[in-house]
Amino acid sequence: MRGKVWKYGDHIDTDVIIPARYLNNPDPAALASHCMVDIDEGFAGSVEDGDIMVGGWNFGCGSSREHAPVAIQASGISCVIAASFARIFYRNSINIGFPILECPEASEAIKAGDIVSVDTKTGVITDETTGETFQAKPFPAFIEQIIDSGGLLPYLKSKQAKQ
Repeated sequence: MRGKVWKYGDHIDTDVIIPARYLNNPDPAALASHCMVDIDEGFAGSVEDGDIMVGGWNFGCGSSREHAPVAIQASGISCVIAASFARIFYRNSINIGFPILECPEASEAIKAGDIVSVDTKTGVITDETTGETFQAKPFPAFIEQIIDSGGLLPYLKSKQAKQ
């Protein structure tokens, strides 16, 4: 994965990622069109496929709805890097096959607009703008398989078909 960074701070909650007033349309594209609107009006209209989101501590805190990672993924973001994630956001992201990496050092050092590449298999994050590299903990094999399958349901269907 490689893209331009969209950077946000600590405690970005699910209501900031996708405000509740936009949840009446569950279509991922509709959700993406309102992603981050309350803190970054230009995000939805400017994000490009492959871009990377970087957040601070406790990214995705708040409600348990899957709409938040769906909105980010549908907007074109290929990966989220944060110092830490709320556990329910982390699990919801894995459930939909959306890669997220915890790396406090990368979260602090990477700036908005930097070009970053990410290898989710090894956990290596490279800020191509500065030349710095960071090591996030890679996913365990079973989570990598879920992400590679496109989420938990496709993963389970694939496993069931093989049996």
